[in-house]
Amino acid sequence: MAAEKFRENIAANLTGFAHSRSEAGLPVQSSGERRTLARKLLADEIASHNQGRLRVGKPALSDGERDAIERSVMEALFGLGPLQELLEDERIENIQINGADQVFVRYADGTEEQRGPVAASDGELVDLVRQIAARSGLEERRFDRGSPSLNVCLPDGSRLFAVMALSHRVGLTIRRHRFKRVSMDDMVDRLGVCDRRLAAFLTALVLARKNIIIGGGTNVGKTTLARGLASVIPPYERLVTIEDTFELGLHEDSVAHPNVMALQAREANLEGEGAVDQAELVRWGLRMSPDRVIVGEIRGPEVVPMCNAMSQGNDGSLSTIHASTSRGVFTKLAAYAAQSPERLSLEATNLLVASAVHFVVHVGWDAEGRRAIDSIREVVDADGTQIVSNEVYKPGPDGRAVPGAPVRTETFDELVDAGLDVALLRGERWGRTP
Repeated sequence: MAAEKFRENIAANLTGFAHSRSEAGLPVQSSGERRTLARKLLADEIASHNQGRLRVGKPALSDGERDAIERSVMEALFGLGPLQELLEDERIENIQINGADQVFVRYADGTEEQRGPVAASDGELVDLVRQIAARSGLEERRFDRGSPSLNVCLPDGSRLFAVMALSHRVGLTIRRHRFKRVSMDDMVDRLGVCDRRLAAFLTALVLARKNIIIGGGTNVGKTTLARGLASVIPPYERLVTIEDTFELGLHEDSVAHPNVMALQAREANLEGEGAVDQAELVRWGLRMSPDRVIVGEIRGPEVVPMCNAMSQGNDGSLSTIHASTSRGVFTKLAAYAAQSPERLSLEATNLLVASAVHFVVHVGWDAEGRRAIDSIREVVDADGTQIVSNEVYKPGPDGRAVPGAPVRTETFDELVDAGLDVALLRGERWGRTP
């Protein structure tokens, strides 16, 4: 195929050109400069190819054929190859690949569809993943029998997880973040996750510097809600974000959040050294004078330093966690704490959580299959093996949150001081005038 031959020739020329610049002591080309050079080389390749066709009596490539070749070659060299078309479809929310020719997509409306192959073979799919890994960000990551999994953030913010050797075929799962920048108004109007009263309540929680953990199942919108809550944090505050893989993207919005230090966990190198987990990053983050610490997702021993951070003056922190119910968040926190190096007992964990976490917000699915906040708990205290909490919003008949137990009087006063519009909550069963 002409496109494949062009790609190989251009890739070889780019490599040779980069080597020549290095030997001459010249600076490394920027990504834009490499793209410009690649387009020039491709134009020369196509011109030479057309001359060859004309010499043997064949017509030159049509404009459509030329455009298709240019797109294919440039995507293979600088994009994500055959995956690029899927990632450019704004309707697609998740991509699931169980081998090069078994490609399934899930759309934002919940429907699913099988799509065409993304590679000629599983071997070619492995090569594609390696190319993606090499361009993914801070460093090249292995993907082979010795390191059979890969977790990486794509240029558009999507999250790719790949597996090989331990699976029956090479597998990829890509979770797309369709809403990289969202406000609380978006949570109401565009996404329908909550109504305006609940959005006002959540906004007041953030402005009152309450520590919040967002719970929910896989792909239910926890990260999107975290972005929405973070959108109301004043721009003068310094944020430190800690993630396994960059997903929040708060450091990419210099207007809303001009002072952000984003930290990402690192896997071990080929010698099994150099790994830095989220727990260690939380400790680092506390030395960076943060106003708030935001952990993208609690999934292990980082729960202990995270709670320590929340209870030692870094109020207003945010995090997410996988949990099937709002009460189940406490169980997951205890389980992770028990697995941490500190090996905290359940009683000690509950005391730590009660002193650190102010509210738990749970996201689920309503009766119509839409994402929705279904429960909010205010943490009150710890009593031995139990966390004492009030469910201030509980699931209603349609699965969406409705007012439950009243927040504590001192909490309500703090929210009013933070700007909570009491008039907006007059219809709430526990709303009261200041």
